[in-house]
Amino acid sequence: MMRSPRRIMITGGCGFIGSNFVRHILNTYKDSEVVNLDLLTYAGSPENLRDVESDPRYSFVHGDIRDPHVVAGAMAGADAVVHFAAESHVDRSIEHAAVFVETNVGGTQVMLDAALKAKPSIYVQISTDEVYGSLGPEGYFTETTPLAPNSPYSASKAGADMLASAYYHTYGLPVVITRCSNNYGPYQFPEKLIPLFINNLLKEIQVPLYGDGLNVRDWLHVYDHCSAVDAVMRGGRVGEVYNIGGNNEKTNIEITKLILSKLGKPDSLISYVKDRLGHDRRYAIDSSRIQSELGWSPKHDFESGISDTIDWYIKNQDWCKIVSGR
Repeated sequence: MMRSPRRIMITGGCGFIGSNFVRHILNTYKDSEVVNLDLLTYAGSPENLRDVESDPRYSFVHGDIRDPHVVAGAMAGADAVVHFAAESHVDRSIEHAAVFVETNVGGTQVMLDAALKAKPSIYVQISTDEVYGSLGPEGYFTETTPLAPNSPYSASKAGADMLASAYYHTYGLPVVITRCSNNYGPYQFPEKLIPLFINNLLKEIQVPLYGDGLNVRDWLHVYDHCSAVDAVMRGGRVGEVYNIGGNNEKTNIEITKLILSKLGKPDSLISYVKDRLGHDRRYAIDSSRIQSELGWSPKHDFESGISDTIDWYIKNQDWCKIVSGR
């Protein structure tokens, strides 16, 4: 069954992936409206949506997903809900786990309760492949891989996923869960690996590489992620999980040296630092379900995608300074 939502409520729409999804919807569907609920924490900025803020189809609500009254107001009349909002930086979760539980689990529970009353046709819970834990050198995460989170961040996201699934099984809420691999692309807050390393290297500052640099991640362009979430929102089967991957496994040292090469910087700017606590060794996604059921596949090859991403950050240094406060 295909859905054609006219009014889409998005949480965290001023963040990295959320802002790209807001732009994707407004640019792709001329008859769609977007309501963006965002608390504007450090990682969410109105700067990410300056180009669409005057669009009459776009409205912004400044508020907290943990506030039932604010959530109910923003969700009123929504045909679809896409829940991106989350605390998402693993290092921060190691230092301050409580806020990750409060926002990612508690906030999701408030969102689900509001959805029971608002009755959207679909509720998309945006999650991460990190809930599956760490892979060995072979194999891939599938939708039936047992959850085995290893950081406070991934544990909080796993808890949110389980709540969302419970609301489907208990109350019949039309929930679909997506789990994506590492995203890259424009508007990513400069604490994450790719924008952090680009910005450091442009200033001749060393880049901190955890451990031996051989941790492997599957990289997914944010534009491909947005098109996948859109496909799930419109055609995904309720109660199901859809993995979204880019089929681009790279070690962190490969990513680092690629950025160094693109910017013409020496390897001496790499600083090997003590490994992150509980650092998962490898993630890799099997996205065959979304490809076979919904006809989605990633369109951006990594070589051109990362080159375009580096160019974007070079050209948008003013944006980096504004959102990072320096």
